[in-house]
Amino acid sequence: MKTIATCVEEILVTQPFLEEALSRSIINFSALAEELQAPIGAMLRKPVKTGAIMMALRRYNPPKDLRHSNQLKLVLKNLGDITVRSNLVDFTFKNSKTLINSHSKLLETIDSNIFYGFSRGIYESNLVISASEKQKTQNYFKNEFMIGLQENLSAISIRLPENNSKISGLYYQIFKRFAWEGISLYEVISTTNEFTVLVENENVEKAFSAIKRLNN
Repeated sequence: MKTIATCVEEILVTQPFLEEALSRSIINFSALAEELQAPIGAMLRKPVKTGAIMMALRRYNPPKDLRHSNQLKLVLKNLGDITVRSNLVDFTFKNSKTLINSHSKLLETIDSNIFYGFSRGIYESNLVISASEKQKTQNYFKNEFMIGLQENLSAISIRLPENNSKISGLYYQIFKRFAWEGISLYEVISTTNEFTVLVENENVEKAFSAIKRLNN
């Protein structure tokens, strides 16, 4: 049977920003109780008083705040080099039996200093490459079905400590920073110890600054 407390928990766990603000005691309980009165009433199918919701909010015991995890703090403080590459193009192709062959032919012709990233999903694949290679890419993939093409992109790559895969909440902190600052990510490329985000050129300085502030 649902109670006000279980309704409060159900709402908070689906809204991590709200949950974090609550755990840091930087939110007005009275205002939040009024905001939750209608949805909780709908969940319980009966009227509820804001005083009861406030009590449930004060008694709510959130999961251990990831921001204060010593391991997470250490990882964020020791982020490696941040590299920015501009003037990139992102191609999206429908997966096919010949796509890998087209991919291999292109790889044989590009220099090691060219930015290149390739990720394959179940139905489509993305290829990110320096704009100087746009025409060459189109030539090698001319027989493939192109779903999308996006130009004027920049990549910001972050070297991560080797133990990053053991630390819960690391990617949450990165994505949260972008969300709080209103930065839209066009694409994310990740390897074991490297994390790359693609943003439109106009957002690259803002995104770079956001990442730099992570270790603070």
